[in-house]
Amino acid sequence: MSQKIDADVVRHIGKLSRIELTDEEMRTFPGQLTDVLQYFDKLQELDTENVTPMVHAVELKNILAADIPHESLTPDEALKNAPDREGDFFRVTKVLGAGS
Repeated sequence: MSQKIDADVVRHIGKLSRIELTDEEMRTFPGQLTDVLQYFDKLQELDTENVTPMVHAVELKNILAADIPHESLTPDEALKNAPDREGDFFRVTKVLGAGS
């Protein structure tokens, strides 16, 4: 069996994660984390000798649309809902300083 998680371990995990834990969490998490480790111990008992390794539990395939060129939007069509524009470009509020 995996080691039992105590309050010191939970506190250390919280510190590494930069998470402030409440007193309630400090009482609850040791038992919950111990249960998780026990579950992983149980999984270790499974015979996986003849199981083919896989990346996902279900087969995934990308379904992509055909890459067929077609007519693009004109600048006026693309910018018709823009709150502000300058010529053929979107005009946006400055976000970087003068030295950037």
